[in-house]
Amino acid sequence: MNQTELGECIAFVQRAENLKNTLRSAYTSTGRQESTAEHTWRLCLLVMVFSQHLGEADLNKLLRLAVIHDLGEAVCGDVPAICQSEKNDKSASERKGMCDLCAGLPEATRSEFLALWDEYEAATTLEAKIIKSLDKLETIIQHNQGENPPDFDYDFNLAYGREHTSALPLLGKIRELLDETTQEKSRAARDKGL
Repeated sequence: MNQTELGECIAFVQRAENLKNTLRSAYTSTGRQESTAEHTWRLCLLVMVFSQHLGEADLNKLLRLAVIHDLGEAVCGDVPAICQSEKNDKSASERKGMCDLCAGLPEATRSEFLALWDEYEAATTLEAKIIKSLDKLETIIQHNQGENPPDFDYDFNLAYGREHTSALPLLGKIRELLDETTQEKSRAARDKGL
């Protein structure tokens, strides 16, 4: 790697730091808004925790997809699932964010990162399907664990990402457990008169 490429890679990592400042609609267990970087970290942790039970999936590929999947949000920000619509094309916005973020990288690295993001978005490979599923499941885990505002819509989680959370039997079992917790949280919120 020459000096110019080294500098471009460091500049990319510095630009990507904004993922730490990009807030999501989820709250931590202490009531602080979660960052996209924190969500990505726990998605990677989920991959590692369940890696022995993800069939023929390539662990290296899973982790690479997990790290890249929301990286465009460092440029364009996060759009909460409840606010997504055809009018608000989250995918196109994040793809543009990825292109902008990766613009200074050496061509081979830029192409690889964009290909990983495209693979995740298309969700046609086993690894991309698993990461898409775990991405949704991590979000539900955080919603169930977080110290949410009083008007939080737990019922939204019961349908959220359902089309993605059955890539493997294990993922379906995780979803069942999370749905039980979501229903309990929803009942508790209603009992408080919300």
